[in-house]
Amino acid sequence: MHIKHLGRLAALVTALALTSTLTSPAPPPTAAAPPATVTTVAAAPVAYAGTVYFTFDDGPHATWTPKMLAVLRKYGAKAVFFEVGQNVSWYPSITRSLRYYGMKIGNHTWSHPNLTLLSTASVTWQLNKMESALGYRPRCVRPPYGATNSRIATIIANRGQRQILWTVDPRDWARPGTWTIVNRVLANVRPGSRILMHDGGGDRSQSVAALDILIPKLRARGYVIGLMAC
Repeated sequence: MHIKHLGRLAALVTALALTSTLTSPAPPPTAAAPPATVTTVAAAPVAYAGTVYFTFDDGPHATWTPKMLAVLRKYGAKAVFFEVGQNVSWYPSITRSLRYYGMKIGNHTWSHPNLTLLSTASVTWQLNKMESALGYRPRCVRPPYGATNSRIATIIANRGQRQILWTVDPRDWARPGTWTIVNRVLANVRPGSRILMHDGGGDRSQSVAALDILIPKLRARGYVIGLMAC
């Protein structure tokens, strides 16, 4: 064959091969691998460690008692407020709010004296005067400063009431700092503890902040926040 014809034949073969490559269907795409399965592990339930009780003294106060109540309601917790009769007479609507939201009110006397220094008649007057402002007789009495003796305990018992003191005192009234209050409670709390805090008698902003930290921390340890029968 003539060389000229051979060149044309080679060019034709090359063109046919190129056309075949361009028009051949593309291979199907490789299927994507299925996503990895994510396994969610439920948190283990917290074991029950016991019941503890919050109590608040010296209110009601126009600023701090509603803030304490707001924190308790936030967590669905209840507490006993040992109130001073003079303050009840000044802020009766705050006391009504406490009761409306399921809190208990205790008798903390009319004017917060040391009962052990008073005559029996004066002790009785202090308790009765507080209850006249409250409008009923609470089941529980807390002597101011925790100052009591057998005589005071007998007076209270003869009225059909219970004397309630405390077992954990973080001294929040001294305003030592929010985390000091928190750490003192956590270091000393036990099943059945009655925790003393204050909603009256001064600036209680640290106590409010500490309560907001303590409730979830206690629950994380397995404690239930209970309500004493007052």
